[in-house]
Amino acid sequence: MSDAGPEHSAFRKEQDVISNMENQKFDEAVQSMQSEIQENIAQNSPLLGDDQHISELSKEYAADDESYQEKIKTLGESYSSVRKTRGDGNCFFRAFGFGYLEHLMKNKDDFPKFHEPASKTFQQLKDLNYPEFTVEDFFEQFMTTVKSVSDPDTKLDDLVQLFRDDAVSNYFIVYLRLITSCQMQTLADFYQNFVDNGKTVVEFCKTEVEPMYRESDHMHIIALTTALNARIRVVYMDHSNKKLLLHDFPEGCKPAIHLLYRPGHYDLLYPK
Repeated sequence: MSDAGPEHSAFRKEQDVISNMENQKFDEAVQSMQSEIQENIAQNSPLLGDDQHISELSKEYAADDESYQEKIKTLGESYSSVRKTRGDGNCFFRAFGFGYLEHLMKNKDDFPKFHEPASKTFQQLKDLNYPEFTVEDFFEQFMTTVKSVSDPDTKLDDLVQLFRDDAVSNYFIVYLRLITSCQMQTLADFYQNFVDNGKTVVEFCKTEVEPMYRESDHMHIIALTTALNARIRVVYMDHSNKKLLLHDFPEGCKPAIHLLYRPGHYDLLYPK
């Protein structure tokens, strides 16, 4: 006896439409759906939020979600506030970019340690046969933003406004993604050990690193921090672990910035 009601039949029809769709039309449908999702996110979430008290995180979860509520209390023992980023797949790069430039603005001695490797990335990308004309535009905009934090007249609010500007913020993120890709391809033998599904490192970079709105994982973090001589701590908070997990990149470093990771999303944390 069949239990296929009207809703099930409608679902099957939709599945048939999808399965019989030409690849190009399917790709266009997926891209259209993704665009709608991105537009909805953009309307409801700023690229970069204000600095908020750490306790604000508790409002995002049910009061009886003891796991998260306890973890947030634990976070409050070490961190005073959080700055949220838009959950659009670029959150790691946006949190890293703003957080690290904010750190360099307040810690001038660290500026050369970041600026020097950053200034060499354009040549490294050219060595991998990236188109000079296109990459140079992103590089120059990236370095202009980096250099701005060494100017004593640049204020924190100026940096916040830069990262809330779609054009500036996204240019910066595109170049961070290129730096990450370049690092992975340069050390392809090492990163190949972490690439799944039979892809080469180059294929992984073209599909999972360079495109905007693709989420980031350990590989991205290791590559970017290595390329830019950066030091970060990621605090992992989810339901699968009883306690918060801390991971420093590189291992054993004194972190310059701290990020909060919740499944699929990164925000910026401020220690007490």
